[in-house]
Amino acid sequence: MTKVFVTGVEVQAEIGVYRHEIGRLQPLIVDVELDVPTAGAERLADTLNYETLLEAARSVAGEGHIALVETFAERLARRCLADPRVSRARVRVEKPLALAPHATGAGVEITVVRS
Repeated sequence: MTKVFVTGVEVQAEIGVYRHEIGRLQPLIVDVELDVPTAGAERLADTLNYETLLEAARSVAGEGHIALVETFAERLARRCLADPRVSRARVRVEKPLALAPHATGAGVEITVVRS
């Protein structure tokens, strides 16, 4: 099994539960790690293209307001599992402005495994 990953993807999302967060874009920093069988891969078609992870994160962010970072992470993980080759998706979402200026970020990390 190979771990395919993308780290530090910045997306702008309308996210949050507080009144001042509604109708406002905020940055999220996203890391995605997927287990994909790629033994013997020699062509892009034999593996998972990194760009699809970037596109998936942007797509989830573009779906409209999301209340919780947990929801964003879950949606992105499920989107990754839509590729039948992916057996496990680990998604970490950091909200850098959540506790500013008292912390550099807050967020969640989830792992979803294909059953």
